[in-house]
Amino acid sequence: MAKQKLLLLSTGGTIASVISEEGLTPGETGEDLLESVGPLPYDITVKDILNLDSSNIQPEEWEKIAETIYHNRHEYDGIVVSHGTDTMAYTASMMTFMLQHIDVPVVFTGSQVPINILLSDAPDNMRLAFAAAASCQPGIYLAFDGKVMRGCRAVKVRTTAFNAFESVNFPPVAEVTSDGLELKVPEQWQPRECLLNTKIDTHVSLVKLFPGFDPQLLHAMVDNGCHGIVIEAYGLGGMTFIRRNVAATIGELIRQGIPVIAASQCLYERSDLTKYEVGRQALLEGAISARDMTSESAITKLMWGLGQGMDVKEIAHFFDTNVAGEVTITK
Repeated sequence: MAKQKLLLLSTGGTIASVISEEGLTPGETGEDLLESVGPLPYDITVKDILNLDSSNIQPEEWEKIAETIYHNRHEYDGIVVSHGTDTMAYTASMMTFMLQHIDVPVVFTGSQVPINILLSDAPDNMRLAFAAAASCQPGIYLAFDGKVMRGCRAVKVRTTAFNAFESVNFPPVAEVTSDGLELKVPEQWQPRECLLNTKIDTHVSLVKLFPGFDPQLLHAMVDNGCHGIVIEAYGLGGMTFIRRNVAATIGELIRQGIPVIAASQCLYERSDLTKYEVGRQALLEGAISARDMTSESAITKLMWGLGQGMDVKEIAHFFDTNVAGEVTITK
């Protein structure tokens, strides 16, 4: 039986870092990573496409990653992308929208400790990613510390611990057990034409509310070129409307054609603007609920939607649509 053909795209990150006078900096190649992992039962091709700390991975790099995945996908059974952990959830979320209906498994992974360190978590994460790329349904995933998550549901929640990522508001797709990689959530993939669309609008903002927040700052953002805002509101989506009337300001921005997405500062569970007066005020003004989306997924979805030229009503409909498992829609 022929070995499955997998592609490793190396982009840098902690996993590929070496010690320098300036601190840890990417220095290992994809071949170096593969050699450190040891023998694997797959036919693996390596391509180094970037060599960056993920703090320096931005929309220009997203476009390159998406294009590389798209143009190579038919030559392989699955694709692994090694990536720094700090912005990996943003990249995986954006790939969900840039590569809709992807027809191979694409698995992002990285590590908290460079692969050249004796007790690094990198080899196990790499083995997990390759196993997921060889066995999961087509889709965008993030593999870390024994769990495989939807890319658009993964969030980095710890700075140094090996269990750095969690799958938020959706169970892991697969987990490592004593029986191997056990698929937990049967993915219902339907074959459709994969679409590459890297058009995005980066003139957006992600704002976290706090007591005393001056809503005029939202106007200042728009006056300086901001085209859309995600607001991390309180609890189920509560926003101030006494003295500092955030809700009224949202209405003013909506009428200017600026979409405002209402997410929750709480990591788990959904936002629901219908329950409390402090949420209903914002809803009446036109705030668009992010429901149970992660902030990473909400901001990348907004970027992508605006990049397609969507207006406020179209953005509202887009956020009322489940593209690839990033949101739970309940009517």
